[in-house]
Amino acid sequence: MGKDPAPRLVAKGRGREAERIIAVAQKAGVAIVDDAAMAALLDAEVNPGEYIPVWCWEAAAKILAFVVEKDKKIR
Repeated sequence: MGKDPAPRLVAKGRGREAERIIAVAQKAGVAIVDDAAMAALLDAEVNPGEYIPVWCWEAAAKILAFVVEKDKKIR
């Protein structure tokens, strides 16, 4: 995560824009987690480059834990 005090939203989009974001992420080897509730919260509250609000940290931590566990299984 670097020196940031919290996770940042790096991209968001809908429809074709979202499909392009997902394709670029997959090509780069970024894990994809489909969480409609989290996506809706972030879409309404956060713009790319902004920190994820404190009230989203628990949900973000659960997603990150899932990704880390998935990565361990792949390796």
